Amino acid sequence: MFLARRITICASEDVGMANPNALVVANSTMQAVHMIGMPEARILLAEAAIYVATSPKSNASYMAINKALEDVKNKDTGEVPMHIRNAPIEQMKNLGYHEGYLYPHNFPGHYVEQQYLPDEMVGTKYYDDSDIPEKIEKQIKSPRKVKKEEK
Repeated sequence: MFLARRITICASEDVGMANPNALVVANSTMQAVHMIGMPEARILLAEAAIYVATSPKSNASYMAINKALEDVKNKDTGEVPMHIRNAPIEQMKNLGYHEGYLYPHNFPGHYVEQQYLPDEMVGTKYYDDSDIPEKIEKQIKSPRKVKKEEK
């Protein structure tokens, strides 16, 4: 199980978004190792280790979450904008929660530009996807930008 755990961590930290399926393979291996046990699990571990080791690598998600956590600890990150706050009760609606929210699924491509970050954080970018291989770029990198005026 120790090896399966390490392979899963590597699939997340080191392979990351360069091959998101590596995490699926590693997690499936960990579950199978738990159910099957040794000595047969050695084959599963070998396959998963080879898959993860030969996958393209990207630590962009790892770096992004660390930068975000650092900002939360050390910066005034502001308040959640009112228009994206949930308003499950009438009193919250009366306070302006959810007012002006644009539901992305009502727009072409299921995307609409609107501010999601607090004012203090506008322009902040944590995730740098420049190291994503071209073969999966379209799956995870295709912003479908539609202007508010085009609704």
